[in-house]
Parts: sequence; C-alpha cells; structure tokens
Amino acid sequence: MQLINTIKDLTNQWQKPSRALYDRQLVWISLCLMLIGLVIVTSASFPISSRLTNQPFHFMFRHGIFLLLALAVSGVILQIPLKRWFKYSSVLLFISILLLIVVLIAGKSVNGASRWIPLGLFNLQPAEVAKLSLFIFMAGYLVRKNDEVRSTFFGGFIKPIIVFGTLASLLLLQPDLGTVVVMLVTLFGMLFIAGAKLTQFLALMVVGLMSVATLIYIEPYRMRRVTSFLDPWEDPFGSGYQLTQSLMAFGRGEWLGQGLGNSIQKLEYLPEAHTDFVFAVLAEELGFIGVLCVLTLIFCLVLKAIMIGHKAFKYDQLFGGYLAFGIGIWFAFQTLINVGAAAGMVPTKGLTLPLISYGGSSLIIMSSAVSILLRVDHECRLSELSENKKEQISDGKK
Repeated sequence: MQLINTIKDLTNQWQKPSRALYDRQLVWISLCLMLIGLVIVTSASFPISSRLTNQPFHFMFRHGIFLLLALAVSGVILQIPLKRWFKYSSVLLFISILLLIVVLIAGKSVNGASRWIPLGLFNLQPAEVAKLSLFIFMAGYLVRKNDEVRSTFFGGFIKPIIVFGTLASLLLLQPDLGTVVVMLVTLFGMLFIAGAKLTQFLALMVVGLMSVATLIYIEPYRMRRVTSFLDPWEDPFGSGYQLTQSLMAFGRGEWLGQGLGNSIQKLEYLPEAHTDFVFAVLAEELGFIGVLCVLTLIFCLVLKAIMIGHKAFKYDQLFGGYLAFGIGIWFAFQTLINVGAAAGMVPTKGLTLPLISYGGSSLIIMSSAVSILLRVDHECRLSELSENKKEQISDGKK
C-alpha cells in the first residue's frame, strides 16, 4: 500500500509543471523535430544513397549517429552553468575565429566552397560553431556594456559590429553569405532588445542591407540565384532548375501529400533533397497538413525561447535573457530562409532547417542551443523556488 502511495505521489509531482525544474514541453518539441528529421532524411536520401554507396540506408545511419552524438553533447552542455558561458564567451569566440581560419587553409572543398574540416566521423562546419559563439559573446557583451549600448554609438554599438565584421570576412572567403545574413539579423535583434537607440539601429540596418546587396551584385553566381528566384521558369533547365523542381514537389503535395516515401522529386530530380531542400520532399510526401505541423512545432520552439528569455529578464538573469532571445531569433530567421528558399519566396542560400536537415555540425550545434535554453529555464526555476522559500520564511516569522 505504501509503495502504491509513493508511486501516486511521484506521478502527481511529474504532472505538476510547477514542480519540474526544466521545460518538458521544449524537450518534447525538440525531440519531435529530430524524429521528423530522421524520417524525412531517410526517405529523401534513398536514391542518392543507393547510387553513391549501394546502400539505401547509408545516410539514415549517419543521421542517426549524428542524432545520438547531438543528444550526448546536449546532455553535457545541460550541466554547464550560465556563468561559465558568460566567463568564457570571449574564449569561445576566439576558438571560432581559429576554426574559420583553419577551414580556409586545410578545409574540404565541395562545389567550390571550402566550409568543412574533415574529422573522420563527420565534417565539422566552423560556420555553425561561429553562429552560436557569436550569440554567446554578444549576450555577455550586452550584459557588461549595457549602458554604453543604450547611450553611446561608437563604444556600445560599433564594437560588436567590428567583431561581426571579422567573422563575416572569414565566412565570405569560404564563401558563405547565408550564414553572414543570419548572424547579422540575429545580432541586430539582440542589440534592439538591449535598448539600442532606434536611429542608430535603423542606420546600421540600412548599411547592412546595402552591404548584402553589394555582395550579391559583385558575384555573378549570387546574381544568377536572385534572377532565377524572381523567374525560375525562364530557365527551368539551367539556373532555375533547383527551384522549379522544388516548386513541383510542393505542387504535388496538395493537402495530404503523396504518402511517406512516395516522393518523385527525390529520385534525383531535386538536387540536395536530403539537405537544403528536405522541406520540399516533406511537403510532397506529407502535404500541406504535414508542412503546417512542422512549422507549428518550430514556431512553438521559437515561442518557448522568447518566453524563457522574458522569464530570465524577470529574475534579473540578463545574460540568459539576451542569449535566449538570440537563439529564438536565430531559429526563426534560419527557418524562414530555408522554407522560403524551398517555396520560392527568397533566393536559395544553402541553410539547414533547424533540427531536421541532414548534417552533423548543424544538428549538434542547434541541439546544444536548445540545451542552453533548457539551462536558462532551469536556473530561472531555481530562482523562483528560492524566492518562494524566502517568502514562506518571511511569512512564518510574521
């Protein structure tokens, strides 16, 4: 009888959100996205895996290993207090810069882009590490220099732009404009949340947009991407080929899709079907309903990040708050670019879909970002418990 009562008590405690010291909903959302990613990558990679390795499940096994590795790394990161990230944020940024230099010297080149460092089990993409490192550094900078950011232009606003410029220069040498744009938008979002003056914010945003436009204009292949995006059917077998095939996948999906595994476009009609354009295969096989479900899950994850950031500010944990908002902006904008590119709404940029696309570096880094969100929420809940205990002691004395 006592054992039954104990089990009931444990069950009741698990069901009460106030007793949990972590956000269970965020865990389930992330795991669902990872599971969807494994299923869709498996389906999308059948043809290319069979052609390259004579083994239809080659990429599925690799993606499964990446998932296990991502969960293991996330478990370790979950144990690291936020004060450690704050203390060593500059060191992380320095390591990222070194990795970006190494990839330019001894990196693996694919389709003319040198973005990967071979590590045996998988190829490390330093650009993914640089994104998270920059956001961690910026969160720490905004805590240390908050007054300068709110008042002065050069001291508070230009310094982080110089740091960003260093990373952007190294990334553009790979070249990787997509990552630069994601970092720039997230950086502006974090500065805006920190209270930067609106006039300065708008001025730098205009400069940033003009810089991106210039970088597109001076590179012929980038211009071709923009022109093909505006009218992909003008050259459906040339510059517009990838986008037209992706749009066909969306069109075939209709409301309920063709059924899991029944995509036609993945039969090597659509290039990069299991990486950059995995969302197009998802749309073809699962239809509008499947697309809506996946986008809802990602929206919920972003909303969770914003709510955690708001909670961190409430308990005066500024570093965790800025970092949570930065991760939320990052996930939202990268999803927008990936889905928009697949649906023909923005030019193709080669960015992964968070927690879904094939790729070890992206999966590990984004899983680590989710773990940091969980850690921010955990420390907020510890602060809440501490405040409640103080109130109970104070009430008891009265």
